[in-house]
Amino acid sequence: MIKSTEVEDAARRIDGRIRRTPVAAAGPDLWFKLEYLQHAGSFKTRGMVNQILAGAERGALPPAGIIAASGGNAGLAAAFAARELGVAAEVYVPVTAPPVKVAKLGKLGARVVQAGNEYAEAYAAATVRAEETGALFCHAYDDPAMVAGNGTLGLELIEQIPSGFDTVLVAVGGGGLVAGVIAALRDRARIVAVEPATSRALNAALEAGEPVDVPVSGVAADSLGARRAGRIAYELAADAGITSVLVPDEAIVDARSRLWDDYRIVVEHGTAAAQAALLCGAYRPEPGERVVVLLCGANTNPADLG
Repeated sequence: MIKSTEVEDAARRIDGRIRRTPVAAAGPDLWFKLEYLQHAGSFKTRGMVNQILAGAERGALPPAGIIAASGGNAGLAAAFAARELGVAAEVYVPVTAPPVKVAKLGKLGARVVQAGNEYAEAYAAATVRAEETGALFCHAYDDPAMVAGNGTLGLELIEQIPSGFDTVLVAVGGGGLVAGVIAALRDRARIVAVEPATSRALNAALEAGEPVDVPVSGVAADSLGARRAGRIAYELAADAGITSVLVPDEAIVDARSRLWDDYRIVVEHGTAAAQAALLCGAYRPEPGERVVVLLCGANTNPADLG
């Protein structure tokens, strides 16, 4: 079980290597955490930097460098972190990964391999490759150092909203972000997991009492398309008794469009899921409830925002 002290250790380890992303007031008792402004376009850079540095500290970072599997964002974070730390990176993504993410991986200097139609298949190929080369495998979400690094944004929220907040809405795929937020904030705020109805890995795990495979589809599958929730996320979520809500694709598309129309914020569909929970009523705050929406990634093609 990841503890808050591990998040604090991660904050010290990655200090100066990641961006302290701002918080913006979005309405009465509503704030957006603008984590999509993070290096490489998503929160995952926090976890990847921490994961690589922690690996180096324990002597687990070989000359072969790192290997990661990703729907896109974790790979971008791994490529960025590896470049900044002077480490070779090989990233496996499914053939369905958005071209904008694949192109950016190459620009960051990673060797890109496309394998399979979804994250789980790219993951399987990456683990085989890591065994062959001896490279450090950097998990996209189910790794203690990854989770602790992601949780550092929760520590920032405490400092950035000194008046306090009641609830944090978190978009969930494999669960690496929500696990970090739970570790950092479980004693300070209600944490609500928001998942697409068509990719509900954590929701299904909480319902079944353990991580289980789920079908994956929909507009947010490139970033929230984990077939199975991570063990760390499931255990933390179950222990903390967090709420999980589901949102339909049409609400995600609408939320993404409205974030652009109303705030000039460009995010990917998976990120918009958190805001969709408010807009479609999947989560209804009580009067006066102070809510933070994590806007966690922006690796998207903005051409369809009109």
